Amino acid sequence: MTTLGAVYLPYLPPERLRAVAQAADEAGLEELWLWEDCFLEGGVASMSAALAWTERLRVGIGLLPVPLRNVAVAAMEVATLDRLFPGRALVGIGHGVQDWMGQVGVRAESPVTLLREYGTALRALLAGERVTTKGRYVSLDGVALDWPPPARPPLFVGAVGPRSLRLAGELGDGTLLSGGTPPDEVRRARALVDEGRARRAEGADDPHQIVVSVHAAIGPDAAERLEAERVKWGYDSIAQRSVTGSAEQIAEGIAAWVEAGATTVVLQPTPDDPDPEGFMRFVAQEVRPLVP
Repeated sequence: MTTLGAVYLPYLPPERLRAVAQAADEAGLEELWLWEDCFLEGGVASMSAALAWTERLRVGIGLLPVPLRNVAVAAMEVATLDRLFPGRALVGIGHGVQDWMGQVGVRAESPVTLLREYGTALRALLAGERVTTKGRYVSLDGVALDWPPPARPPLFVGAVGPRSLRLAGELGDGTLLSGGTPPDEVRRARALVDEGRARRAEGADDPHQIVVSVHAAIGPDAAERLEAERVKWGYDSIAQRSVTGSAEQIAEGIAAWVEAGATTVVLQPTPDDPDPEGFMRFVAQEVRPLVP
């Protein structure tokens, strides 16, 4: 069955998160995804709060930029979240936007090398291993978590380019694709991820999730708001990057991404959606029953 989620955009103030997360939880939404975009809202703090305010909702961070955090600190955060909220914290890592990484003085000369070293070490730490490694970017000397998760939680890897997509398949349990990725590009990404999975020493046959965010707008001014998104993101067309209309029309639209290989479709409202709480309820109660 396809997993259906929605995004809480960090363009909304942090104090709005509680009401939106609780509306999603009460409506039965499966997953709420957060962003850690510079210089908006901290992903770990937001995730922890959203999980504490809800009872069943899974909350994802898509994604934590690896240049911003020492890998041991990231492992401590993820392990703590997993033990506090078992099975409900979904954490993604990735390169981050390179211009932003440059702004704060942490831009890596080889982002793929950094992501490989970081992802490898993070997986091992979350599996309860003691890690010693000295790489180009990641160095650990006998580091082990005192409170590792009872079982290693899934690790999601954000990727766009071919090398990063193959690496996501090799290191990750799931791949996060950029918002607005068209179905044809999802299909291409799935093939590259599968190439990376074939390189794995073990677990190549394990299920691998493909998570994609799709622009979505509902209501009488939906077309105008989606056009503003097209302009903002520089798309030639919004048609293959969005869904709109009735619950039935949106569910039919989601099928294109599922057929292309997505296992989780996350609907991304426009920043000026007039009713974020209502959007969560609409996705959970009206669209979800129509998506197989």
